[in-house]
Amino acid sequence: MSALVILDRDGVINRDSRDYVRTADEWIPLPGSLDAIARLNEAGYTVAVASNQSGLARGYFTRRELRAMHRKFRRLLKRAGGRVARIEVCPHGPGDGCSCRKPAPGLITRLHKRFGAVPGNVAVVGDSLRDLEAARAAGSQPVLVRTGNGRQTEAALPPEFADIPVYDNLAAFADAVVTPGIGGKAGA
Repeated sequence: MSALVILDRDGVINRDSRDYVRTADEWIPLPGSLDAIARLNEAGYTVAVASNQSGLARGYFTRRELRAMHRKFRRLLKRAGGRVARIEVCPHGPGDGCSCRKPAPGLITRLHKRFGAVPGNVAVVGDSLRDLEAARAAGSQPVLVRTGNGRQTEAALPPEFADIPVYDNLAAFADAVVTPGIGGKAGA
């Protein structure tokens, strides 16, 4: 069994938008993110995605449109030589009181169970405080990237997250994970 890495989607793998990523055409990978996932796969990591998608609850896009975004993601990732083993999404809005919407740990714990992962051995990479909070609540290792909302998140990190690894982007995280001797905090 390979080690599991869980990634947030918007702002980590692809460009984020204040108006939500609503179509496959708007789903644009961040530079180096797909190659980073391929490198993680090549190094033996299972890569999964855990993503809040409240645009579904808000009526901004349909499940069909979300599936089209994920088909595009998988197709482009395959061209880069990588694969994502599972994409878990929370379709609920902020006020729905579900257990899957980050910062709740539901999406992450589902992925732990699906892959038989030891939570403490799982890195969860995100760009927002809610990603980090969900990782910690699930017993996993929170990792911050500076893409998406990451720079703002880093500037306002509460003390309990002061010691987490921070990387410039997903590619820098992958480099650190697959290359012995490269560290975290200051970024790559």
